[in-house]
Amino acid sequence: MPDVQEIVADKAAELVRSGGERGLQVAAYVDGRPVIDVAAGVADPATGRAVEPGTLFYNWSVGKGATATLVHRLVDAGVLGYDTRVAEVWPEFAARGKDGITVRQALDHSAGVPGLPAGVTVDDVCDWSRMVAALEEAEPWWEPGTAVGYHAYTFGFLNGEIARRASGRELSDLLTDLTDVLGFPGEIRFGTSDPSGLAVLEDAPMPETGGFTLPEEMLRAVPMALFPTAALGSDPRVLAADIPAGAKVSARALARMYAGWLDGTVVSRDRAPAAYTESSSGTDRVYGNPSRWGLGFGLGLPWEQEGAPRVFGMAGAGGSWAGADPDRGVAMAVTRNVMSMDFETVRVLVTAVLDAVR
Repeated sequence: MPDVQEIVADKAAELVRSGGERGLQVAAYVDGRPVIDVAAGVADPATGRAVEPGTLFYNWSVGKGATATLVHRLVDAGVLGYDTRVAEVWPEFAARGKDGITVRQALDHSAGVPGLPAGVTVDDVCDWSRMVAALEEAEPWWEPGTAVGYHAYTFGFLNGEIARRASGRELSDLLTDLTDVLGFPGEIRFGTSDPSGLAVLEDAPMPETGGFTLPEEMLRAVPMALFPTAALGSDPRVLAADIPAGAKVSARALARMYAGWLDGTVVSRDRAPAAYTESSSGTDRVYGNPSRWGLGFGLGLPWEQEGAPRVFGMAGAGGSWAGADPDRGVAMAVTRNVMSMDFETVRVLVTAVLDAVR
């Protein structure tokens, strides 16, 4: 195998030198062995603080992979089944036609409850009890299990409350158990009481495309005030809150988590196919794009679904990604603190990894 660490480190350094990136991390495992752990650039331009391998980045929806993993670990433990009705562990959720929604549908974005309530505020999203109550009062947008639509924020509260109810434990405790197994304690977090060591987010310049129109259903699900931006991701309320549709993460912890899916250390080996076997697919009823989901994970690479059908993982708003290719035994993660609207940096870095290990 070529020196993939050097190849990727050079590409990461060039991305920073070009001015397209401020700070980033890349980590990868091959057949359970760590082969890449790259940190490049600056975490905080105001102080010059460098990105380290353990620096945490708020990379939004990449954290859904950790939330999903917590649920799968409870299935592994026999506490839940994929076809368990959510109302069996959370009776109040059954209201307004949701009695039949299953854990499977909560994981594969077919549950039909993708929307935040009208008038929702940042304070609301940071209040667990309010969001749980909102889900209890929600009416499905479609018959659960018959369509797919991205549950941008509600995925985290839905699956997080399932995990809390089924285990009788707080999410932070379940996450502590997971990161201890990974060997990177505390490097995947939902809320954090001390954000001082986080990478500082910034928005990439908007492309000069003459403007664009967001789908009506997207705005119905997530109001503009809660769209991921550097300002929202730096809000002390958001940093402190458990919002498990996202997480504060290091690339090395995420890559190890996905490696653990492949080598049996995070979930049992017979559980792994649930992540990369298609469970729902079709035109997304919220975003309008073609989508394919395993149980809790998007299928395919962010820029190519068909060419990598069994790759599974989660992309994050701002252009981060973490996932694994079970056919090549590779698990990878890329974190960034410049929030762009594309996955070009991920494509460059992940392609370099995959080309080197073929």
